[in-house]
Amino acid sequence: MRRPHENVATVLVDPRILGDIEIELMSLDMPLWRVCAAPIVKDGQRFAFQIRNKLLMSKRGEWDCAKDWVPVWIGFGSTWAAPGEAIPWPAHKALWTLLEDYSEQVRYHKRLGGIPRIPRLREAC
Repeated sequence: MRRPHENVATVLVDPRILGDIEIELMSLDMPLWRVCAAPIVKDGQRFAFQIRNKLLMSKRGEWDCAKDWVPVWIGFGSTWAAPGEAIPWPAHKALWTLLEDYSEQVRYHKRLGGIPRIPRLREAC
């Protein structure tokens, strides 16, 4: 059986629009974690460099404009699915549509990956 995980999109984001896209994602209940600061990562700066480098290398020069951009993970909040449930297609569509709106400032592969669960603050009762 697979360990519990977060379904996330790994995205390179131009740091100049990071705050804007994060606010839009929050309004859709899609948390954004900077890889370098994610609580599940031990050496954040190194891991962020490795992810960025892997994404850039996979595109063989097409994404060279993103060499200084910030690698982030974008997940899905409880509005979209309970933990352990599949992410519904409307959630996928909302994410890809938002990223398409920022097509000049983001780079990503249109697929989700899995990372260990990230602790979240509990909502107040």
